[in-house]
Amino acid sequence: MRSLDIAREVCERHHPGLVKALEELPLLDREAADSPVLDIFRTHGGAGLLVPSAYGGVGADALEAVRVTRALGASSPSLAAAATMHNFTAAMLFALADRVVPPTAEQKELLSRVAPEGMLLASGWAEGRTQQDILNPSVTATQVDDGFLLNGSKKPCSLSRSMSILTASVTLPNEHGQSSLAVPLIMADSPGISVHTFWDSPVLAGSQSHEVRLKNVHVPEHLIIRGTPDDPSRLDDLQEATFVWFELLITSAYVGAASTLTELVIKRERGAVTDRAALGIQLEAAVGLTEGVARAIRDGLSGEEAVAAALTARFAVQKALSAINDQAVELLGGIAFIKSPEIAYLSSALHPLAFHPPGRTSSSPHLVEYFNGGPLQI
Repeated sequence: MRSLDIAREVCERHHPGLVKALEELPLLDREAADSPVLDIFRTHGGAGLLVPSAYGGVGADALEAVRVTRALGASSPSLAAAATMHNFTAAMLFALADRVVPPTAEQKELLSRVAPEGMLLASGWAEGRTQQDILNPSVTATQVDDGFLLNGSKKPCSLSRSMSILTASVTLPNEHGQSSLAVPLIMADSPGISVHTFWDSPVLAGSQSHEVRLKNVHVPEHLIIRGTPDDPSRLDDLQEATFVWFELLITSAYVGAASTLTELVIKRERGAVTDRAALGIQLEAAVGLTEGVARAIRDGLSGEEAVAAALTARFAVQKALSAINDQAVELLGGIAFIKSPEIAYLSSALHPLAFHPPGRTSSSPHLVEYFNGGPLQI
C-alpha cells in the first residue's frame, strides 16, 4: 500500500533495519509476553525518535512520528503501543528541558543518555482506565531530606519490565505554599519499585503492560522537574501539549494494525474490486485525518485547538477502525480466519484503542462545549 510504504520508508530512515528485524519473526512471536520486540526497538535506535538532536536523538516532527508509529503498528501492535508510551513521555521531558524549565546539571546528564543508551521511558500516568484523565497524578509524594518518598501504583504500565526510567505526575507544594504539578524522574532500579503480573490477555502482551508498584521510593530533589517559580502553571500547560502527542501516536499505532489487515485484503485480491476500494478508502481516510492533525501540529497548531483536533481525529478513527476491521475480516474469508490465527489476532488488537483515556463519555461534554464556541477543558 502506497501510504504504508511511505510510513515504512520514514521508519527506515530514522531506525534503519527495524522493520526488517521485526518481520523476521512470526507475528504471534512478536506479540507474545516474552517477545523480544522491545529489545529490537532499543537496539535500532527506537528510543531517540522524539529526542532532540542536541541530546543525540532524531528530533522527528509530529508527521514523521505518526508515520513511524503506524509502521510499527503494522508490524507489531504491541511494540507500537509501548513505543507510544515512551515517545509521548520523551516529547514532554525534552520540551520541558528545551522550552519551559532549564534542566539541572544532573537532569541534563540523565536526559543526554536516553537516545545514545536506548533508555526507555515508562509513564506513571493513566493509561488503561478509559474515564480517567491521563494527566491526573497517580502517585503521592512525601517530602524528606534531599527529595521525596513516592508511593502508589500504575496498572497497566507499558514497558514495565524494560523501562530505564519511570516518570509520573505528582502534586508538590512550591516555595509559596501553593500546590503545582511536578515530574519526578524515577530510575527503574530504585529500591522500592516492583513489577507484578497484571496483563493476562494475549492481545498486546508484548507491550509488557503490568503493574508497577512504588513503596517509599526515594527520588532526590535534583531529579524532580518543577514549573518555574515565576510561572508554576507552565508545567500544567505543557502536559496539555503532551496529551496531544499521546492521542496522535496511540491512534496511529492502531491505524498501523488496521493497515496490515487492509494490505492483506488488497494483496490477496479478496472480494470485488469495489469492495477493496471501499476498504482502502476507509483506511486512507483514517490515515489522512491522523496525518492532517500531525501536519497542523508540526506547523504550529497548539492549545485547545490542537487538543480538540487530536480528540476529533482519535474518536473518528476509532469508529472507522471498527468498520475497517469488520469488512477486512469478512473479505479475507472464513477459511483464512480458521487457518491464520494472525487474522484473528490483528482483529482483536484493534479494539483496545477504545480503552485508552479519555473515553468518549467523559470527553463528549467538553467537545460539545468547544464545538459550540466555548473553551475546551480536558
